Amino acid sequence: MNDKLQEVEVKLHTPDLEAVKRALEAAGATLDKPRVFERNVRYDSADGSLTAAGIVLRLRQDEAVKLTYKADASVERGIVSRFEAEVEVSDLEMMDVILRRLGYAVALVYQKFRTTYTLDGAEIVLDELPFGSFTEIESDAATIERVAGRLGLAGARRMTGSYVDIFADVKARLGLDVRDCTFEDFAVVNVNGIAFD
Repeated sequence: MNDKLQEVEVKLHTPDLEAVKRALEAAGATLDKPRVFERNVRYDSADGSLTAAGIVLRLRQDEAVKLTYKADASVERGIVSRFEAEVEVSDLEMMDVILRRLGYAVALVYQKFRTTYTLDGAEIVLDELPFGSFTEIESDAATIERVAGRLGLAGARRMTGSYVDIFADVKARLGLDVRDCTFEDFAVVNVNGIAFD
């Protein structure tokens, strides 16, 4: 398979992103993209079959708009490998119309802030979501392990679920009655002390 169509990454629960930033700077990482706001829209079929099959169909908007399809995930030592195809599109609203005309509907919207670095051939992103902070390291498995070690993250909690999965867990634990994962939805929610399993 084309390596460009295979995403290999680890997601780490890192409540102290400032400490991760300091470790990145000390290791000589390059800041590729300063902190940017992202809006992600997840789609599903009326019967929920995409989610049930582990398929992600997503529109993401930051400085650009991208349509992403992900599937066939496997996990080894907390590192997730899956098929990923992504294309930039020029118009989010028109792509939304196309997806809806194809029979898909918005399943949920989630927001985050993301800062992107590179180090030793890996992409490292610092993600701030309404319910917590995470670091993702994307490369091949050996590089991921090496970079995690260099950053002092070898022992950090590895999250094998997507942000949507983690949000569903947080929502259930806190008894939240919201569809979307937005900063506005979490403005009055206390998420301190949530232990991610």
